[in-house]
Amino acid sequence: MKKQLLPFFLSLFLLLSACQPTDPTETVVATLPPIENNTELEEIPLDIGYGVDGGWYELYFTDPINPQADSLRGGPDLRLAAAIDEARLSVDMAAYSISLWSIRDALINALHRGVTVRIVMESSNRDRDVPQELIDAGISIIGDRREGLMHDKFVIIDRSEVWLGSMNFTIGGGYKDNNNLLRIYSQKLVENYQKEFDEMFVDDHFGPDTVSDTPNSVLFVNGTMLENYFSPDDGVSDVIVDLLSDAQESIYFMAYSFTSDSISEVIQARAAEGVTVAGVMDYSQMKSNKGGEYDTFAQAGYDVRTDGIKGLMHHKVFIIDEQIVITGSYNFSRSAEERNDENILVIYNTDIAQAFLKEFERVQAEAID
Repeated sequence: MKKQLLPFFLSLFLLLSACQPTDPTETVVATLPPIENNTELEEIPLDIGYGVDGGWYELYFTDPINPQADSLRGGPDLRLAAAIDEARLSVDMAAYSISLWSIRDALINALHRGVTVRIVMESSNRDRDVPQELIDAGISIIGDRREGLMHDKFVIIDRSEVWLGSMNFTIGGGYKDNNNLLRIYSQKLVENYQKEFDEMFVDDHFGPDTVSDTPNSVLFVNGTMLENYFSPDDGVSDVIVDLLSDAQESIYFMAYSFTSDSISEVIQARAAEGVTVAGVMDYSQMKSNKGGEYDTFAQAGYDVRTDGIKGLMHHKVFIIDEQIVITGSYNFSRSAEERNDENILVIYNTDIAQAFLKEFERVQAEAID
């Protein structure tokens, strides 16, 4: 949804909220609140990685340069596995790929407890060892069976919380690559992801076969505004362009793949008006992508670097004016826009923006000029 439609949807939500009870932690208001949070975040200790608890959300980052990362234990996946271990009714997972033993074991244990476990995934990865072990255990896995990618990475637990971000549920995703993983408690956000999951698992609609019918594209949780969109049906590129076009002070980005001309052009336009632009891009994608934006940015004099780790710089993140974060599975590419199943979450929260900014600074410090 483009930003000019926002007042219409906010008015509609306000009208609907007057007619039905709401979750006390979730409200819809007619005007945008100031983006001022400054909550005291509680650190979540991880052996490998970083985590913070904001009450209605938990935010995790991987740490591939940690000397203990080769142990493949104690990363953000441990927290996701623990949440699956607490499931009592259902676990619905959309996974590009799965190879983490912690997630495998948690899903199988959930099934044995009587929990309904359903998975959709990229067909080309369905025949790998862990998915086959899950199938052998009796878990239903539906592949997309099409040329585009089922590139989502989200998990819905008991229809009460959703996990999302850039992290594939793989050994590489959890321990070798730079990634983020968010846990959010929100019925309205769960409705969005449940709708998307059911389109794939129940209706067998993937990629361009889907239609734009996200129930709650704009929602508020504990005073924080969220926007939630799915690709290719919601016009995600236009959403990102509109958000970047309003940047007043800074645009920081971490991009695995960046070939989108329209997103690049709006960044260049804002930089020409004095907005600070800095980014880190994945080295392997920079070298292999045709039409990638690294050279464009570097030649323009922006502080853009390539990552310095053996794994992948796999984030798909924008931080705008140190107040707004865009994250999810969506690479800044034509395939993500037109062919793949993807999702993004836009978060208007300075605390979360500062946490992502710290991750940007960590990744940037490891990067190659």
